[in-house]
Amino acid sequence: SYFGDRSSCIENASTLNFTSSSVRGLNSTCVGKTPLSSSRSLCRSHTPLMGYSVTSSSTASAHSAASVIVAVVEGRGLARGEVGMASIDLKNPEMILSQFADNTTYAKVITKLKILTPLEIIMSNTACDAGNTSKLFSLITEHFKNVTFTTVQRKYFNETKGLEYIEQLCASEFSTIFMEVQSKYYCLAAAAALLKYVEFIQNSVYAPKSLKVRFQGSEKTAMIDSSSAQNLELVINNRDSRNGHTLFGVLNYTKTPGGSRRLRSNILEPLVDVETINTRLDCVQELLQAEELFFGLQAVISKFLDTEQLLSVLVQIPKQDTVKTAESKITNLIYLKHTLELVEPLKAALRSCNTPLLKAYYNSLEDTRFGIILEKITTVINDDTRYTKGCLNMRTQKCYAVKPNINEFLDIARRTYTEIVDDIAGMITQLAEKYNLPMKTSFSSARGFFIQMSVDCSALPNGQLPSEFTKVTKMKNTYSFTSADLIKMNERCQESLREIYHMTYLIVCKLLNEIYEHIHCLYKLSDIVSMLDMLLSFAHACTLSDYVRPEFTDTLAIKQGWHPILEKIAMEKPVSNNTYLTEGNNFVIITGPNMSGKSTYLKQIALCQIMAQIGSYVPAEYCSFRIAEQIFTRIGMDDDIETNASTFMKEMKEITYIIQNANDKSLIIIDELGRGTSAEEGIGICYAACEYLLNLKAFTLFATHFLELCHIDALYPNVENYHFEVQHVRSSAGNREKITYTYTLSKGYTEEKNYGLKAAEVSSLPSSVILDAKEITNHIAKQVLHRQKSTPEVMKQRAVYHLAMRLVQTARNSRLDPDSLRIYLKGLKKKYEASCPAAGQNDEQ
Repeated sequence: SYFGDRSSCIENASTLNFTSSSVRGLNSTCVGKTPLSSSRSLCRSHTPLMGYSVTSSSTASAHSAASVIVAVVEGRGLARGEVGMASIDLKNPEMILSQFADNTTYAKVITKLKILTPLEIIMSNTACDAGNTSKLFSLITEHFKNVTFTTVQRKYFNETKGLEYIEQLCASEFSTIFMEVQSKYYCLAAAAALLKYVEFIQNSVYAPKSLKVRFQGSEKTAMIDSSSAQNLELVINNRDSRNGHTLFGVLNYTKTPGGSRRLRSNILEPLVDVETINTRLDCVQELLQAEELFFGLQAVISKFLDTEQLLSVLVQIPKQDTVKTAESKITNLIYLKHTLELVEPLKAALRSCNTPLLKAYYNSLEDTRFGIILEKITTVINDDTRYTKGCLNMRTQKCYAVKPNINEFLDIARRTYTEIVDDIAGMITQLAEKYNLPMKTSFSSARGFFIQMSVDCSALPNGQLPSEFTKVTKMKNTYSFTSADLIKMNERCQESLREIYHMTYLIVCKLLNEIYEHIHCLYKLSDIVSMLDMLLSFAHACTLSDYVRPEFTDTLAIKQGWHPILEKIAMEKPVSNNTYLTEGNNFVIITGPNMSGKSTYLKQIALCQIMAQIGSYVPAEYCSFRIAEQIFTRIGMDDDIETNASTFMKEMKEITYIIQNANDKSLIIIDELGRGTSAEEGIGICYAACEYLLNLKAFTLFATHFLELCHIDALYPNVENYHFEVQHVRSSAGNREKITYTYTLSKGYTEEKNYGLKAAEVSSLPSSVILDAKEITNHIAKQVLHRQKSTPEVMKQRAVYHLAMRLVQTARNSRLDPDSLRIYLKGLKKKYEASCPAAGQNDEQ
């Protein structure tokens, strides 16, 4: 009964009892920023979804307005830390459920919410009771200060009701969701509160069996925390949020809003399943090799509108029939016809494809329901009715959408409307003749019909328009105005339009009722279009640069890789560098002076890893990756060098988060840890953090200015040292030395040890002071080096370890023929003997 009768679809609005807020009419709620601070309450009006209409395929504003509402609930007592989430996009009829165990930092919750970029977050009132606010609520409000919060009574977080809603609303094709979530009580509870709230603010309900519902576990994608996403500039540029110099900007050549959204979510949550990634890579490879397929698909995809938003509007049933809802439904039926007419061209473009995924998409488009829906539409809607740009063109399409002779009164109303429009045009022509001025008929959705003309002010009598014209606006030499008679005719036109829309709406509603049972095939179409759009975007990016297809092994190996964002910014190709990490050499320490390229190189590694795991080609000559389940970054900024408490605490929070959440499958990037405190404390913190991370099998790249850290390789054979080279060039006068940055990575640690002394040399400090500083520095350095020298025993252990790891890696991954393998193994033996001189005598066997 809940979804059977529109008049009884929602309980009395007042029973929702939003805490610390008051209901201001059916479509408007006033909610507090936090329930504890009513003085900061924020009133926000919700527009019913029927007011939305699908936009054109431009992706420029795809993310300009948040439209996701999320409900979050946490278990109590022994279940604290178990979190359930449900989210729905008001522009996309898909509800996503999540449930997972989180630690005390609630890293997973914060990361998921950052990816969703919510418009509003709903939580239980018990999470924020005065004096007893939960840690989860405090953390969410701290991280999402610009998001509206609404608290709902705990009773609405009801898992039984949540399962009932899903059974009633979920489209039959996604019914396997029941098996996945029937025992996940917290996400079901969140779903119940979410659906009740969305129904309230939207003043409408979803049609039965119309929603796509899916469960999204955290184990299917890699986790990139919000701080790392910001450090790497994945979707937002740190200097200018409107700037496209991000990984998203590098890869975004999508043609549809759905493709743009999919690309964004994939960058923030890369895949971890190698088979799925390789399936995507196969598609990108075919698109690159088959030019006709690439351009054919791109031409069709670019004509699609926002299919997800279109679906969202179609599956909602308004509780009140208004002119606005009527106009929106008519508009979106035209968009639906436009979308379905593109299915056949899309099939034709895919017909000659070879890869399994593209073939699967072609087979999905064979679904007979696309033809059934289009056939039902064309029995009622004119064949030449289509989506067009321009508000007057679209108004005409809506007026004459329904075929003649279906409703006699509609035909009469349309004839009346045509006569009024003709009369308006005739009247403006007469006015132009009367005043001998170049007047023309113009139209805007806000003003209706009005008069426009381009004329120099001197051509007008006394420099003014005749007195019968009102509401005059001028821009340069263009005048816009109206008259009393034209205003009256516009009113008659609007009245005629209301009649047309009302009668057309009744016909459209009847048509939609007939096609509702088939409409779920559009979910499949929406999925196909957005995925194809993203894959085409990857292929397009490859054509603009020399990217290569990545491989997936147990090794991170990049030959001559470069920074993809820097390539877009720079006028010339950035300097390329190699990267090599294995299980046996999984910890790399990088040194070099400021501005030598350390931070850029570290970001480059993480960006290439993400590109590989979303199915994109990578900027390198060759690359192989180990799947990373988490990607952590701690990137130092220039201002981190300042010694202050806030910087130091920020560093500690970031490294604590990494240590608490990293595992053997993580990729960890740390840049300039410990710069916010004294050198002694900084070295101690770095050393301790390194030793902790060395116990993991995670791939770690650690950039530092503390050269003392480089000697940790004497104790840990899985540590490798690299540095960025610089060159010293004497000035022509011979008294000054200039440093030239090569941005080239080389093995070993940097010889540029005394950056401070070099800075002092080019300053105005007295030469005697500089000489004393050099002498003292050299004396201390010799003492430290003496204590850190490796013994022959340690050197031998390190050589044995490296040999063993190379042999294991060869056994796992080698594709060499027997003769080549024999040569390779002999090379390994020579390398071992060179590293450990005594080996030749003792280990000949």
